[in-house]
Amino acid sequence: MSASQQAPPADRRTRTTLRTALVLANAAVIGVFIHQSLTLSPSPLAASSSDVGQRVLGVADGAVPPGVTVFNDAVPGVANLDPDLLGAVREAAKDAANDGVEFYVNSGWRSPQYQARLLAEAVTKYGSEEEAARWVATPTTSPHVQGHAIDIGRSDATAWLSKYGAKYGLCQIYDNEPWHYELRREAVDGGCPARYPDPTHDPRMRR
Repeated sequence: MSASQQAPPADRRTRTTLRTALVLANAAVIGVFIHQSLTLSPSPLAASSSDVGQRVLGVADGAVPPGVTVFNDAVPGVANLDPDLLGAVREAAKDAANDGVEFYVNSGWRSPQYQARLLAEAVTKYGSEEEAARWVATPTTSPHVQGHAIDIGRSDATAWLSKYGAKYGLCQIYDNEPWHYELRREAVDGGCPARYPDPTHDPRMRR
C-alpha cells in the first residue's frame, strides 16, 4: 500500500482490536507471574522465623571470645557461672596476678543447645559417641550447663592452679583435661579428691 493509500475503516478497527487483545493478554500473564511470585516466596516474617529456628549459637549460648578473663561480667559464659565457683576463681585470679599470672576463660557456662552442638562436633571429630564421651558430656550431665565448671587458659594459669587451686577449693577433675576446674569446698581443708582418668569414669556422666 502506498503512502497515499488508506486502509478501510474496518481494517483499522480490526488491527486496533488485535492490539488491545494482545496488551490485555500480556497484562494477564504478568499478573499471574506476580501472583505466583508472591505466593511462593516466603514473607519477611516467615524468613525471620526460620532464621530464629536455625540461629547460629554464639556468645549468648556460652561461646567465649578469645581474651576474656574471669572478671568479665559482660560475657554470659562467665556471668552465668555458679556464684560460688566464680567467686573462688576470681579470688584465686587476684592472688595469681601477684605472680604475674592471668586467668583467661576458654569456656564456662553453656546452654543445653550449645552443649549438644559441641557433643555432635566431638562425635564427628573422634568418630564415635564412645570416644567423644571422653571429652564432651551430654547436655543433661555436663557441669558446664549447670554453671559448675570452668575451663581455664593459659598453661601458666593451669600450672598455677594445679599447685595452689585446692586452697580456694578449685580442683582439676579429669586427668585428660588440665584446664577443667570445679569447686570442691572440702579441698580447702583436705585437698582435692583423686582425679578421674576422663569423664567416662565420672559417675555423674552415667545418669
